[in-house]
Amino acid sequence: VLLRADLNVPAENGTITDTTRIDRLKPTIDYLVKNGAKTMVISHYGRPKGVTPEFSQAFMLPALKQSWGVDVTFAEDCIGPKAEDAKNKLHAGQVVLLENVRFHPEEEKNDAGFARELAKLGDLFVNDAFGTAHRAHASNVGIASNLESAAGFLMEKEIKFIGGAVDEPVRPFVAILGGAKVSDKIGVIKHLLNKADKVLIGGGMAYTFMKAQGLEIGKSLLEADKVELAKELLESAGDKLILPIDAKMAHEFGNDVEITIAKNEEFPADQMALDIGPASVELFAKELEGAKTVVWNGPMGVFELSNFAQGTIGVCEAIAKLNDAVTIIGGGDSAAAAMQLGFADDFTHISTGGGASLEYLEGKELPGVASISDK
Repeated sequence: VLLRADLNVPAENGTITDTTRIDRLKPTIDYLVKNGAKTMVISHYGRPKGVTPEFSQAFMLPALKQSWGVDVTFAEDCIGPKAEDAKNKLHAGQVVLLENVRFHPEEEKNDAGFARELAKLGDLFVNDAFGTAHRAHASNVGIASNLESAAGFLMEKEIKFIGGAVDEPVRPFVAILGGAKVSDKIGVIKHLLNKADKVLIGGGMAYTFMKAQGLEIGKSLLEADKVELAKELLESAGDKLILPIDAKMAHEFGNDVEITIAKNEEFPADQMALDIGPASVELFAKELEGAKTVVWNGPMGVFELSNFAQGTIGVCEAIAKLNDAVTIIGGGDSAAAAMQLGFADDFTHISTGGGASLEYLEGKELPGVASISDK
């Protein structure tokens, strides 16, 4: 069985700093091992330019063994003689990790010949890499066109929760979107305004909307070319779109700065907003009361600066307290925030794919999902 995994884990000096993506694969690995499969794991790591030793995946072996509870061997290539040799040495219930699939430039081009070389190694293909499902690459779409394929348990969970939340939500359905730029999330905002009962907007992109309302935003983040679009969205959304009502701000970007908290209508022209304020956290928490489905993507402020993390913390706490709601984090910075704050277990589902979950929330068909024959 060829298993496409997403092992693009965060690491510093050869040490993995977050094993979430590895740990989430355990149910699929357990199933394959228990059923006597010879499992060959395919993944990418980083953005190497050809064969780049610092992007070798060999350093992951101890973490894989510890998480999955099986011995994992390593093949120094993902196609050709080294991969074939690793395949021939495998016994039922054993696992081998193949070398970084992106060492071959043909991977990202979804090259048909390269996909056939990968497919030659297996009888069946299991795609459990939701994090790369928005990319049409050889190791997901290409292999699936050559072998009978199925979704792994993690992929199934992502499809069920994110797809289900958007297409068949239990209402009221509240979406919370943060992050820096409106341009990154235009499609998501438009799609969710049609699907959700409320859309709460925080983070840097809120200030483009406030500019569209004619408000003073000082030196806050602004996408001037998106003001007209923000105006159109505000008009079409009516009372469905909720913006912050106050902000934590400073004269300059930094953690050790003098902080001012002000309401929108009292925004000083010489300051920049770096987080939503306490009244906005209260407002957002109130809008979340009674919600039955919540999707959150993007921080409320400059979360990496401790003095401007309170908005994100407050929203995270408010969602975590919803006991009878389906609560979903769409990967990325929001997922990191929930984990750092110790709220990970209070959410129904935390997505492993930032870019993929965003495109899924936008209503786009993901090539990696569409190409699986048996979902």
